[in-house]
Amino acid sequence: MKFVSWNVNGLRACMKKGFAEFFREADADFFALQETKMQPDQMEEAMHFDGYREYMNSAEKKGYSGTLIYTRHEPLSVSYEIEGDVTKEGRVITLEYPEFWFVCAYVPNSKDGLKRLDYRMEWEEMLKKHLSALDQIKPVIYTGDLNVAHEEIDIRNPQANRRNAGFTDEEREKFSRLLDAGFKDTFRELYPEKVQYSWWSYRFKARERNAGWRIDYFVVSDRLMDAVRKSSIHDQVQGSDHCPISLEIDLSL
Repeated sequence: MKFVSWNVNGLRACMKKGFAEFFREADADFFALQETKMQPDQMEEAMHFDGYREYMNSAEKKGYSGTLIYTRHEPLSVSYEIEGDVTKEGRVITLEYPEFWFVCAYVPNSKDGLKRLDYRMEWEEMLKKHLSALDQIKPVIYTGDLNVAHEEIDIRNPQANRRNAGFTDEEREKFSRLLDAGFKDTFRELYPEKVQYSWWSYRFKARERNAGWRIDYFVVSDRLMDAVRKSSIHDQVQGSDHCPISLEIDLSL
């Protein structure tokens, strides 16, 4: 079974930069998007794909945040957001299947000057509680733009970015605690020393210089890790400041 995740930084903009072509080429069972920046009534005909169901969670604020999952498989249940979060920013979708949960999230950015770090810390705790509760019932596959470079290997310039949003000690520690709660970072488990990034700033020709960050992840329950066959970063794919990532795992619906 194949899963793809991509922060498209505006689906309407990404559609003009080859999104549909990559979507069809990927031929995934699940295709999770973050930062769609759109409402359901803004879905264009070209955004609908034969054979796929759509589950969208839009932010109350127009043109901001938002998540969307395309899937070939009808879920047992669908839920949006997480308990305790009342911001209505469209950040989470949870699909239930007989053998697993699939969770797509767009984790809040702590912003310049770390203006939103306190909220980010609260949100991370709510998310961990959500994932851990699901994991008590059946295994979890969790993906999205998690807005954190976990280890120094996950960022081009660790020292220069030490107190910048996405690489603070606080954010990295929250991700460590999530993993300690019974989850695995699939890419780093398979490739302990591989240097590859999933996001580059639009400034200073960062992508041309590969001055990037790995902030997009597929995380699975510990007991699913042995079923993971591939965890890939498609850094050759353009269309956003992020690139798509994918997971191939031995599961049957």
